[in-house]
Amino acid sequence: MYMKKLLLILVAILYCFRILAVDIIVKSPDGQVSFQLTLRDKSLMYKISFKNETIINSSPLVFSVNDKIITNGINGISGRSYSINESYSWWGVHAKAVNHCNGSKITVQQGKLIYTIDVRVFNDGAAFRIIMPGNNSITRTPDEGTVFTLPAGTNLWYHDLYMHYEGVYVKKEISQVKDGEWVAPPATVKLPNGLYASITEADLQNYSGFALQADGKNGLVLRLAQHQPTSYPYRLRYSPEDTARLLQPASIKGTITTPWRVVMISKDLNDLVNNDMLHNLCSPPDKKYFPRGFQTDWLRPGRAVWKYLNGGGDGTPEIMKHFTDGAAALGFEHNIFEGFWSGWTDEQIKEVVSYSKQKGVDVWVWKHSKNLRSDTARVNFFTLCRRLGIRGAKIDFLDHEAKEVVDLYIDILKEAAKNKIMVDFHGANKPTGLLRTWPNELTREGVKGMEASRLEDRATHETTIPFTRLLAGPAEYTVMLFGDRKKNSTATHQVASAVILSAPMLTYATNPDTILASPAVEVIKDIPSLWDETIVLPGSEIGEMAAYVRRKGTEWFIAVMNGVGEKNLKISLSFLKNGEWNAKEVKDKEDRSMMIQNKSYKANDVIELKLLSGGGYVAELKMK
Repeated sequence: MYMKKLLLILVAILYCFRILAVDIIVKSPDGQVSFQLTLRDKSLMYKISFKNETIINSSPLVFSVNDKIITNGINGISGRSYSINESYSWWGVHAKAVNHCNGSKITVQQGKLIYTIDVRVFNDGAAFRIIMPGNNSITRTPDEGTVFTLPAGTNLWYHDLYMHYEGVYVKKEISQVKDGEWVAPPATVKLPNGLYASITEADLQNYSGFALQADGKNGLVLRLAQHQPTSYPYRLRYSPEDTARLLQPASIKGTITTPWRVVMISKDLNDLVNNDMLHNLCSPPDKKYFPRGFQTDWLRPGRAVWKYLNGGGDGTPEIMKHFTDGAAALGFEHNIFEGFWSGWTDEQIKEVVSYSKQKGVDVWVWKHSKNLRSDTARVNFFTLCRRLGIRGAKIDFLDHEAKEVVDLYIDILKEAAKNKIMVDFHGANKPTGLLRTWPNELTREGVKGMEASRLEDRATHETTIPFTRLLAGPAEYTVMLFGDRKKNSTATHQVASAVILSAPMLTYATNPDTILASPAVEVIKDIPSLWDETIVLPGSEIGEMAAYVRRKGTEWFIAVMNGVGEKNLKISLSFLKNGEWNAKEVKDKEDRSMMIQNKSYKANDVIELKLLSGGGYVAELKMK
């Protein structure tokens, strides 16, 4: 009896220590990444490390409800461990995503209040979210102020919020980023030790999107939409009343679940680009809408022609049939119609849709998001699309992180899925991995793309965004122009952009007649919109050079976009299988024009390139 009582007392003591623990550490499956949650003076602090190198210095984790901070005055924390190990089909830099992490559901107690911090640590990063329970009769207003404190000497690539997510990146050492400056996620950094990280969010729904604001002390502070300056694109297109309404803090009924706050970590750019964390943190597709997931029959990734930036005549049915002819000749799958389609009769639309369908080309149509705010408007629009045979919708001008707008994204995707319609969001926020949940979203803009006519240094911009904006998900950059808008990049660089700036729906800015007349047309025809494997080559540097090797099936593509300044690059072909490979190369001439060259290579060969400033290189390799 005495021993039994003693055992019970010891169990009780151990339980108390567990509840009052002040340090919880969650490590990745390989033990290299560590997330540490600590109580300091009863306030929650966290730290993230990789191979014993600090990525995020000890920083305050700050969350409030109805203006009351609930991450200080903490009585105790305790963790319950779990793990995930799965893989699934994916549309991105590779065909299979791996979701392998260790997690902990950490119970936090502040007086009588109890809530959860959910932590997941992967081999290439760490993420956390807060879950605040509540029943649906309760409406509460959350806010956050968590800080991501970076090591001294860290370099940051970022742009501000003036143009929402359509800014030009600058590079600064973190101490030079002034107090109050805004940073649009993903915020990619290179630490003094050579490691890379990128800060963003995942699974954004039923909540406000975040941006980051520098604190002048090497920290980036999480700020929800009510604290963010309203972007110029939003103010341009919406009323002062709309602007004022979206600056009000958003209330949430029932349980509050924040999006995941994500820090991707890598030793090099290859691992950074191949990071699966954002979509891993989102739910799989709902079988109600996508019975075969990414293989659901009405989903159709592919390439698109687009009559907007490169001439082609007026937006008449006959002109758009001609664009369909161009798409079919190129083997492209989609034809995007801008707003002119709304002036056509139903009979005209049906005729063009039928004509396009016979040629294997799907029709997409443009729509202003303000006309889809109500349930009735969304039902009417997507029902009309389905009745007319339209296969995709380009939804424009969202341009805000407020919960009201975030909710609109989900409502649009859901109604579109009910009608088997694919979606492209333009004038959009950053993606947050929800392509996994809603695979009918084939792309979204949220990037300064080819529409930006005043962007002079396109070479630097296009060698920056693969390692910044595209880490969050595919971007509708509208690739490849050969005219003035290519600015300080060459035509070969522009062809390479179609390989590197990829998306499940890859929209080309160039008139299809121009593509068909290009000496590189046979290579362009073969560039897919989905890839099985991606390798970022040594020599790649953010804003300096993007050099990729990508595989689709048994075929390989090498693509290089050079930034400003001539550079030399050696590319080992060791990724190839043994045997001889036929290569069709697209190269720059000294006069910056394009040339095509056929060569033969083996796996032990090395390609040596002398790249022009703003130049490029593309090779398509097929086994003999």
